[in-house]
Amino acid sequence: MKEEINIQWFPGHMTKARRMMAENVKYVDAVCEIMDARIPISSRNPDLDDICGNKPRLVIMNRVDQADDAVTKQWAAYFKAQGMAVLETDCKSGKGVQSFTKAVRALLADKLQSYAEKGQTGRQIRVMIVGIPNVGKSSFINRIAKRKAAHTSDRPGVTRGKQWINIDKGLELLDTPGILWPKFDSQQVGENLAFTGAVKDDILDREALAGNLMLLLRDRYPGALEARYKFTPDPESNGYELLEMAGRKRGFLMSGGEVNLERMAAVLLDEFRGGKLGRLTLESPPIEEESPEQAKEAYEGDL
Repeated sequence: MKEEINIQWFPGHMTKARRMMAENVKYVDAVCEIMDARIPISSRNPDLDDICGNKPRLVIMNRVDQADDAVTKQWAAYFKAQGMAVLETDCKSGKGVQSFTKAVRALLADKLQSYAEKGQTGRQIRVMIVGIPNVGKSSFINRIAKRKAAHTSDRPGVTRGKQWINIDKGLELLDTPGILWPKFDSQQVGENLAFTGAVKDDILDREALAGNLMLLLRDRYPGALEARYKFTPDPESNGYELLEMAGRKRGFLMSGGEVNLERMAAVLLDEFRGGKLGRLTLESPPIEEESPEQAKEAYEGDL
């Protein structure tokens, strides 16, 4: 049985950031939305559709190096079926990032042709980069710019203001703060964001969160738990019991032989976020007939 956790995190600066994005979207030609390939639905801010309106949209599935490759391909096909351009990237190695400019020009091909017909072949293209906290926006921009143009951190909520960044003579990016939305639609969405580090750990019950991650991994990737923690996850056990089994195998024992669950919880979350459990994706795409909104509703309805 899952532990009930109420996860909400919406610092005051996010309201200001949302307003700033809404005011500046009129100055860009397209919007590039970066999501976490491990949680494609949960890492998409539903407010962005209202903010971005009908601007051409490029979806970047980041951290594909940590995601299940087969499921990533399913998600890419799904988003393409919704009429979005898709780019798969790993900002740490730079994989896929070099295709960004080409993807943007393909997305804006009609507009660029219109500029050319008017004799405006050197006109600057402006793209707004958006995404939730800690999804890799700054690392992505630094890879494209080939310099430290944006501040990076493994903590959410670092980028606080807008920043225009010149990539080359024909492309300029608007870096924006990572923003969440005021109320998560379900506990699972909140948990997925917490699992991947998009929500600050200091507001969370890490033991309960890690226990629920154990349950999710047991159901989706039991082999990953067996390989990393050397125990077979019992289908009848709750999250705390699974955490205790893993902690005992790791030797995280206190006086009296009791398992240090706090330490094991921290290790599980850190190792999942660092990709040490393997390439794992926590969400699967819905059937093709569903829209992204229906997909999210169906996903939450199954919980």
